[in-house]
Amino acid sequence: MSKGGRKTIKDVAAAAGVSIGTASRALNRRGRVSETTVARVTSAAQRLGYQPDAIAQSLRLKSTMVVGMLVTDLSNPFFAGVIRAAERRLQESGYALLVGNTDNDLTREQQLIDLFRRRRVDGLILGPCEAENTGMIGDLEAADMPVICYDRDFDEGLSGLHVAHRKAAYDATRHLLNLGHERIALLSSSIKLSPGRERIAGYRQALEERGLPFREDLIRAHQSSMEFVKSEAYSLMSIRPAPTAFISLGTRMLAGTLEGLRDNGWRVPEDVSVLTVGDTDLARLYVPAISTVTWDLNSVGENLAELMLRRLAPETGSEPRRIMIPTKLIDRGSCARPGRLIGD
Repeated sequence: MSKGGRKTIKDVAAAAGVSIGTASRALNRRGRVSETTVARVTSAAQRLGYQPDAIAQSLRLKSTMVVGMLVTDLSNPFFAGVIRAAERRLQESGYALLVGNTDNDLTREQQLIDLFRRRRVDGLILGPCEAENTGMIGDLEAADMPVICYDRDFDEGLSGLHVAHRKAAYDATRHLLNLGHERIALLSSSIKLSPGRERIAGYRQALEERGLPFREDLIRAHQSSMEFVKSEAYSLMSIRPAPTAFISLGTRMLAGTLEGLRDNGWRVPEDVSVLTVGDTDLARLYVPAISTVTWDLNSVGENLAELMLRRLAPETGSEPRRIMIPTKLIDRGSCARPGRLIGD
């Protein structure tokens, strides 16, 4: 064992009573190593204060043990929950997660992808982005950069995950239709994004099944800033006859919608019903609590990590997998039968 100075993998192996190769596999969780051996080697490493040389390790293993992930908005609680769950699962397998914020801009997304490639990340999880470039994903795969797609379009032969946004919007619209609403406003993300298109498709399907017209003037699918949505809520309330119900995304869009309704003196649910897609603290704590169609953020993050780990471990097979995360409706106090019919 070395006398003082930086401890090496040789020191760890000697302290744990295993070969250097076994110690390396245990610390990197690669290959077949029993959990008992992993625990013994890990304990020895901690006791010795062993810190692996990241550069030497990456050259030896041809891996940096880092996965990149790009999302549109790190402040969005939906992405934050997914990131936490994915990071936790990746850490269990010895990987770190490097996250970038695209601001929903294709140029910035490409710049971040180039940066991650220069940093030699082992794989990339790509969230939705406006004007998505599916050809770019194929180029990354061809360059031996495994890509897992999250709520974005991707070609056959690739792996990815979608939340059931069409079903979520369909269930939300049906719930309001069953209460007697026929003029339902929808505030969602841009139709350039897969989730935005899917929500509009689910909304349209529910209306058409009831023989009701699909009215584009009741849809706002553009920006998501709070001020923008508030102005859109004002615009929707000025339609005659006005909507009797609003479906809104559960982040800044919900905040802008509720502020617009409040400023115009519309009460929830006495005058207008409100239902959100995606649960948030605002939806739960607002009075009355806002009904929602939601999904398990932990499941999204864990599944994205599992898909990536499968791609990074050749022995698990590289067959493409597509995962659909189900949604469920939670009925709270914000939806009721149509109240006063404004503008009729």
